[in-house]
Amino acid sequence: ARRDPHPYIRSAMIAISAIVLLPVATLVAIALSGDGSDWPHLVSTVLPGAVATTIYLLILVSVGTVSIGVTSAWLIVGYDFPLRRVFSWALVLPLAVPPYLAAYAFAEFFHFTGPVQGLLRTAFGFTSIHDYWFPDIRSTPGAAIVLSCVLYPYVYLTSRVVFLLQGRNIADVARTLGAGPGKVFWRILLPVARPAIVAGTVLVLMETINDIGASEYLGVRTLTFSVFSTWLNRGSLEGAAQIAMVMLALVFLLLAVEQRARRRQRFHTGRATHMKSRPPRVVLRGVGATTATVAVALPVLFGFGIPIYVFGAYASRRLDRFFTPELGSALLNSVITATLTAVLTITVALVLLNAVRLVRTRPVGAMVRMASIGYALPGTILALGLLFALARFDNTVDAFARAYVGVSTGLLLTGTSAAVVLACTIRFVALAEGALRSGLEKLPANLDEAARSLGQSPARSAGLVLLPLLRPAIFTAAVLVFVDTVKELSATILLRPFGFNTLATSVYENASRAVIEEAAPAAILIIVTALAPVVLLSNALAADKEATL
Repeated sequence: ARRDPHPYIRSAMIAISAIVLLPVATLVAIALSGDGSDWPHLVSTVLPGAVATTIYLLILVSVGTVSIGVTSAWLIVGYDFPLRRVFSWALVLPLAVPPYLAAYAFAEFFHFTGPVQGLLRTAFGFTSIHDYWFPDIRSTPGAAIVLSCVLYPYVYLTSRVVFLLQGRNIADVARTLGAGPGKVFWRILLPVARPAIVAGTVLVLMETINDIGASEYLGVRTLTFSVFSTWLNRGSLEGAAQIAMVMLALVFLLLAVEQRARRRQRFHTGRATHMKSRPPRVVLRGVGATTATVAVALPVLFGFGIPIYVFGAYASRRLDRFFTPELGSALLNSVITATLTAVLTITVALVLLNAVRLVRTRPVGAMVRMASIGYALPGTILALGLLFALARFDNTVDAFARAYVGVSTGLLLTGTSAAVVLACTIRFVALAEGALRSGLEKLPANLDEAARSLGQSPARSAGLVLLPLLRPAIFTAAVLVFVDTVKELSATILLRPFGFNTLATSVYENASRAVIEEAAPAAILIIVTALAPVVLLSNALAADKEATL
């Protein structure tokens, strides 16, 4: 028999894949357990409304994000108008605002006592809510507006890349053949960008399914809300797991759509000189310039301006809250949890990349894909499955210790911050792996082989050659994971220890008690922290120096 040249790598891959799949396997086991008495009630009462609401919300959010993202990308890439360079990167700023913070801010901004309705009453002399009609933000369409305003950058970025690489070239050819701007957009640019638009929209929809804070606060009973309600209010663990399986099936359906779109996505790579001399943008003047400026300014104002205005105003009146022990403890917990998650996630991602680099076989490739599936799992599903898997582990260890040592070990992992770190690591390892893989692909393909041909072992060549060159990619991946962990709410709510608050859970608790003012300092800290990767991305977008016409 042939000797396995990399036994430790294979063992590590098996262990990582098993840990990632453990929550899903646990949920399946829980869903199939019990006597099935809850299923008829779920099918007749809970699931029809929850599934219909979730699908309705997904449709509205997809329409909203595609409309905003594609239109913004088309205007930024193809036309020149006042403040275009500013809005080319400012359109990414809403990514710094988690959906639950946007929901809290929108509810305050558009409330009866908020500035919008106050200005409306002042302008028209209304005295009560019965004198006029105003749309209710606490509704499914309202939640769709909130989510669309903060999630559209996913579609904007993917569409912008396609338009920038080849969209303007083929659009210029179409114009020389007599096609007008409208026909060029609908008949040329949209078909070219459709796979990228689908890929960005799937990311948006997975974030929508993962959301719990915004939908709960706005009174939208989605599948995620139903998981919490069935478990905590009805005390049915099997029912919650069965609803989670329905969510998981919906997520896998979205992933299948996204993979199909990626297979159809192709780019034409032009020569270097051709790429440097892209077709000039069309300069807009007068009404056209004003319309374009307003069109790209509104998403930024709604998705980033309203949250900053609301929480900034509240925080300015609660400056003392920045120095309270509670906020300091929440900030410290967030920093420690996010730092540990970033370190652990980067380590796991490096193991995955090293496995692909050294063991180029289909089983290893399949295990790497399985290890990256955690990002597709909503935080609620991940936390619920991991919670009971860890509880079973702790109970097994405790029973063994009682039987053979005579002591009780208690709960070792369940209800500790380690569970939160583990859940975030499982969920964000794909994010780190993608960032590191992008950095590795930019290095010469034979660099590692050259070091090994000089007598270096695979481990030494990786440590002495690849890791120093990958430092920028490692830093970027660590920042992305750190920020996403700080913003994470769904998994943290279920897995955190008693008395353990992060910035996200602190905001959630204050919002649940309807005291948004008290949550403002923590919300500002979350947004400021989340601005780090957005600033890095914005600097790259601002470097776009194309010719104008």
